[in-house]
Amino acid sequence: MKKVILSIVCLAFGMTVSAQNIQLHYDLGHSFYGDLNGRPNVTTTIEMFKPDKWGSTFLFTDIDYFSDGAAGAYWEISREFNLTHNKRWALHLEYDGGATTIEHTGIGNRFQHAFLGGGAWNWASKDFSKTFSLQAMYKYYFKGTNRGAFNGFQFTAVWGDTFANGLCTFSGFLDVWYDKDVKGKLITLSEPQFWVNLNALKGMEGINVSVGTEVEISNNFVFNNEGSNNKFYAIPTIAAKWTF
Repeated sequence: MKKVILSIVCLAFGMTVSAQNIQLHYDLGHSFYGDLNGRPNVTTTIEMFKPDKWGSTFLFTDIDYFSDGAAGAYWEISREFNLTHNKRWALHLEYDGGATTIEHTGIGNRFQHAFLGGGAWNWASKDFSKTFSLQAMYKYYFKGTNRGAFNGFQFTAVWGDTFANGLCTFSGFLDVWYDKDVKGKLITLSEPQFWVNLNALKGMEGINVSVGTEVEISNNFVFNNEGSNNKFYAIPTIAAKWTF
């Protein structure tokens, strides 16, 4: 759950504003797939964006929850340095990492964290209602508990579209990255989001609440009850968001 439209607009063109939001997602994976009934039902996401004269910094943290407490956390932090005067091209640096636990047993495991570096191409319409970004990056996995360090790559696309006089937002991302231990050596993950922005309604100005959904579309990414991650899933959520 990451990279909503305002963050992408600012990342692309260095606007002199900051953006923060918190999201609450109720995950329906356990209802749609029998082999995902051990999946956490609730996720909170916190996002922060801050620009400066050199570029911008973006980070987010996902925290998953079982009924008796937090199941684990994952976070990413990225930094972009503008390479051209129009801010269309940028150097992109990123760190990904986190940890999770198993329901009932409480046994935990750290994700094999990674560093990414490469280039980004960013675009936005004149009114910033539509945005698009492409990233091509080298990805280095640090040594983990079950696997050694290895090199890879990742391609990322990020988009955002606010329409209907600001009432609706369609945003999301698509990641494709190399992993030596999955079928086809590639993992695909996309999380399109659709939001209804209540502050666009008459009489609700200043109430920065959005309601909507996210669909986690993945292949070779989600681990099921058997501990394997070699399947395709499309997992929707019911979501709410407050933008500060």
